[in-house]
Amino acid sequence: MLHKRSEKEISEIEKSKVYITVEIIEYIPNSVVIKTILRKSTGNISVMSFDSGEGLTEKKTPFDTFIQLIDGQAEIVIDGKNQLLKTGDAIVIPAHSANTIKPNGRFKLIQTIIKSGYDQI
Repeated sequence: MLHKRSEKEISEIEKSKVYITVEIIEYIPNSVVIKTILRKSTGNISVMSFDSGEGLTEKKTPFDTFIQLIDGQAEIVIDGKNQLLKTGDAIVIPAHSANTIKPNGRFKLIQTIIKSGYDQI
């Protein structure tokens, strides 16, 4: 089942500390969880976990978005074209493209959005 976003958002992670990427965030039953790694006016980096059956509804953003799977697998749909990503795979979602993240079991990802070079809408 896809949810619009039933997430817990937490402030940035501690700087100058070593992390094991996949352990930055945990799975929470029936939830999508987002933890901010860095948030700046020019973009942000977040790590997200999705419990089985959880995903994100279709959206469009005015910025390119880099997605890297760090655990599990998920289906990313960009302008109607499906891509199956597995642990270690990455994809860039182009600005202004309709996109959806569909569940394929539990999974975690890193999302990087770079805003510089674009007019903010």
